[in-house]
Amino acid sequence: MRFCRTPALLALILFVAPALAEDAAPGKQTAHEFKGTVNGKESSIKYLLYLPKGFDAKKETAWPVLLFLHGSGERGTDIDKVKVHGPPKLVEKGTDLPMIVISPQCPAGQWWDVDLLAGLIESVIKSHKGDKTKVYCTGLSMGGFGTWTLCSKHPALFAAAVPICGGGNPKEVAAMKDIPTWVFHGDKDNAVNVKKSQEMVDALKAAGGAVEFTVYEGVGHDSWTKTYEAPKLWEWLAKQQRKEKKD
Repeated sequence: MRFCRTPALLALILFVAPALAEDAAPGKQTAHEFKGTVNGKESSIKYLLYLPKGFDAKKETAWPVLLFLHGSGERGTDIDKVKVHGPPKLVEKGTDLPMIVISPQCPAGQWWDVDLLAGLIESVIKSHKGDKTKVYCTGLSMGGFGTWTLCSKHPALFAAAVPICGGGNPKEVAAMKDIPTWVFHGDKDNAVNVKKSQEMVDALKAAGGAVEFTVYEGVGHDSWTKTYEAPKLWEWLAKQQRKEKKD
C-alpha cells in the first residue's frame, strides 16, 4: 500500500501503536513511537501527540495537523525535553490548540530525517482523521532548518510553513513556492544569523512564493517564544488550506 504521494518517499512504513505512554486522548499530549522503512533503511522516531479537546474518534470530523520540529538542544532519548518550547509547551500548560500536534524528537547527534517525518505525518493523518488539506509545519533553530528542508522536499504535504530562526539551501526553496510561508527571526541572533532566513525569503520571493518575514528588533536567538504566544500566528494558520490535486 502506498501511503504518500511524494516521490522522494520510496518505501513506507508500518505504523506502530503507542509504545511509550498511555493511549492518546482528547486534550492530552502523550508519547508514541513510529517505525518503518524509508529508502530501504529501518528507522524509528519518538514523538509527542496532542489531540484537541474536541477530538472524537467516533465522528468523521477531520482536524488540521501541525508538525513541530524542535531545536538541537532537545535531541536525545528523553521525550519530555521536547515540551520545553513551542506548541508542545503550550498544550502541556493547558492551551487548547484546535489541531492535532505532532512533536517528534530527533536522536542525539543526528539531523532531521525529512523522509521519515513525511511518513510520520501520513500515518497520523490516516490513524487520527487528519485533514490532508490543512497540514502545517513549523520549527525553531535546527527545526527551522528542518522546516525549510522538509517543505522543499515534500511540498505536496503542506498548506503552510512557519520556519523560525532557521535557514537552508536557497537553491531548493522554489519547490515550496505554493506553500504560504511566514518566517520569523531576531536581528540580534548570534546562534543563527538573520541573514540565513533572509536569503531563503529572497529566494522564495524570486520563485513567486507567498512569504512574509517578521524580524524582531533587539531579539537574540529566542525568537520563538513570542511567535508561538502570538494569537495572530494561530489565526493565520487557521486560514491556510491546500487545494487537493487530482492524481
